[in-house]
Amino acid sequence: MSEQIRIVVAGNERQVAAGTTAGDLFAEADEVIAARIGDDLVDLDKPLSDGDEVQPVRIDSDDGRAILRHSTAHVMAQAVQELYPEAKLGIGPPVENGFYYDFDVAEPFDPDDLKRIEKKMQQIIKERQSFVRRTVSDDDARAELADEPYKLELIGLKGGAADAAEGASAEVGAGELTIYDNVRRGGELAWKDLCRGPHLPTTRHIPAFKLMRVAAAYWRGSEQNPQLQRIYGTAWESKEALKAYLDFLAEAEKRDHRKLGAELDLFSFPEEIGSGLAVWHPKGGTIRRVMEDYSRRRHEAAGYSFVNTPHITKGTLFEKSGHLQFYKDDLYPPVHVDAEFDAEGNVRKPGQDYYLKPMNCPMHTMIFNSRGRSYRELPLRLFEFGMVYRYERSGVVHGLARSRGFTQDDAHIYCTPDQLQDELASLLDFVLGLLRDFGMSEFRAELSTRPEKFVGEIADWNQAEAALEAALKKAGVQYVVNEGDGAFYAPKIDVHVTDAIGRSWQLSTLQVDLQTPTRLDAQYTAADGSRQRPYMIHRALFGSIERFFGILLEHYAGAFPPWLAPVQVVGIPIADEHVPHLNQVAAKLREHGIRVEVDASDDRMQKKIRTAQKQKVPYMLIAGDDDVAKDAVSFRYRDGSQNNGVAVGDAVAEIVDAVQRRIQV
Repeated sequence: MSEQIRIVVAGNERQVAAGTTAGDLFAEADEVIAARIGDDLVDLDKPLSDGDEVQPVRIDSDDGRAILRHSTAHVMAQAVQELYPEAKLGIGPPVENGFYYDFDVAEPFDPDDLKRIEKKMQQIIKERQSFVRRTVSDDDARAELADEPYKLELIGLKGGAADAAEGASAEVGAGELTIYDNVRRGGELAWKDLCRGPHLPTTRHIPAFKLMRVAAAYWRGSEQNPQLQRIYGTAWESKEALKAYLDFLAEAEKRDHRKLGAELDLFSFPEEIGSGLAVWHPKGGTIRRVMEDYSRRRHEAAGYSFVNTPHITKGTLFEKSGHLQFYKDDLYPPVHVDAEFDAEGNVRKPGQDYYLKPMNCPMHTMIFNSRGRSYRELPLRLFEFGMVYRYERSGVVHGLARSRGFTQDDAHIYCTPDQLQDELASLLDFVLGLLRDFGMSEFRAELSTRPEKFVGEIADWNQAEAALEAALKKAGVQYVVNEGDGAFYAPKIDVHVTDAIGRSWQLSTLQVDLQTPTRLDAQYTAADGSRQRPYMIHRALFGSIERFFGILLEHYAGAFPPWLAPVQVVGIPIADEHVPHLNQVAAKLREHGIRVEVDASDDRMQKKIRTAQKQKVPYMLIAGDDDVAKDAVSFRYRDGSQNNGVAVGDAVAEIVDAVQRRIQV
């Protein structure tokens, strides 16, 4: 009788023969492509040891998809080197929704090259090549990969340094080196690569993939290194899943806020002004004003005081607050002014560095410090639509989502320790309520706690973290705890919303700042007459007006609900003689604050309708002879449905009601 070992499979203890592999356990489940033993992902041909706790890894799980995509990256690299033998290999890790591989080639890849590579990959997949892992010494790895200079560099990085190299952890780690061989069914070696794995059992287990695009990428992410060609691809557990993903990408492209911003004449980024600096056109400015006005009203009702601060300040303020030393690389260069000179040109008074402000919190604390504060004034809630400037690198700038100048809807709340928990609960409720008003309904949150390196007292951190978690529980928001992921000076809550096509966006932040009041010497007089430090809560609700605008634009695909639409109603006459009637209707709508236009152009009626549809106007009011005779209009809605012969008074009431109730159509 063969030797038996005890293992635990999906929570159930079993006895199996020594030498049994993970693949033997799950041989009947074709969707299982790897295993997890303890905390480690392993290949299915890994022999099991006594006491192992084993879990199957399905191809449609997060781990399974990552393994599928990494294996597909290997197949792509093999195809590239078969087609372009002089290509040198960089790194090929899995990434969110796909994979990439970097290559050093003489000429950039073009679309025709991608088609050739895809065809070659299909041939490799049909060959059912096996992914075979083997351990090698450093010297053996160098000998086998002597013609791959980038792989040799990675071998030299083995250990902690590999973590600092972009994507290198997929190739080398702190332990042993391994190479994966792609082996044909007859046992012939087809290709090999330095890799930590794990991988699919065979190339047959790649059901669906597509190469997406080519980009230039610096080796290991540094501009000091050679520029390589990076091919991006995606791979999925089924052809249906791949099609769903490609359909999602097509829908996301249609909703791209940069594209819609131009089509709907909302905003632009003139090259003459500078990268990442938007100008708002009349229609975009109208939507933005409506957003800000509504937010102001809600803040006023919640007891906030409105403040304004300058766009530029002395660098010494940000030195005191700590922002300069920690965020200097993200700031625009300083403006050096105010130096005074004598007649001989000698410096009589040295100049000072001024910075475009990257955040508002130090200035708000200066307002708090402008006079003595009593505990009776707390909580003090200061709010500002404050324009700030951060020097995003050119490769990072992305429309309104990542710009260099943006407006934070920034609030800072100063409160006593006893007020902290109730204030946070109230703030979170306020945040979620306002987001719901703008049509967001699915939320999740992350609570980021004290990192390994922090400043302040642990007792203060514990109190702040407990108050943040209590606020989340009271609000009933689904959340996860990110242990050790807080800023060095504060724990925080990040609120994420889900948009109309299922994408998650990080929006609002609540952060309990334990350091700024101390650094800037903020104090209040307590009930016993002593001087105390207030707690300071940072609260950015939208994050920035610009970014939130971009998210809303994509969420609604440009078809804003009536209360936000820049033009809420367009009057469309069947003939010129019907224009006066529609002008009278428009006047009645304007009395209620409705944004309305009458299209009196020379275009035919059907073209006017198409123009209004392209501009995604919520309501079209059409008038002909019968409508004029009956003092009525015919409704045409954005979805193409129509309601004819509606009395003007009823039409006005319907539109005003929809706008006032902020219906989401």
